[in-house]
Amino acid sequence: QVQLVESGGGLVQAGGSLRLSCAASGRTFSNYIMGWFRQAPGKEREFVAAISWIVGNTYYADSVKGRFTISRDNAKNTLYLQMNSLKAEDTAVYYCAARRKPDRAFSIISDSANYDYWGQGTQVTVSS
Repeated sequence: QVQLVESGGGLVQAGGSLRLSCAASGRTFSNYIMGWFRQAPGKEREFVAAISWIVGNTYYADSVKGRFTISRDNAKNTLYLQMNSLKAEDTAVYYCAARRKPDRAFSIISDSANYDYWGQGTQVTVSS
């Protein structure tokens, strides 16, 4: 059983930074794709970023490219999302997710339906 536990959310002013963490446990993640998604009130869950666990290929939504950085620490089984230059529209619950099958197609990686495990989410609120 895979467990994903997010942390690091909070309240920050526009222009500020936060770093989210996702502690993963339960199995090895050799071929996994790990992703961050977010969901704002009244909106659908949307893709933010993803990374292949071993190779380290990264993928980003256009809305966060250049501001957010996804990374992982294989030894600690931990996924990170460094968020800089935060905007009010970044306010959402952020979820960590894991996909068992490797893939390189952005259309696959950016679709939340293609992920097998989810964390409980952490709230990020950006005040303007």
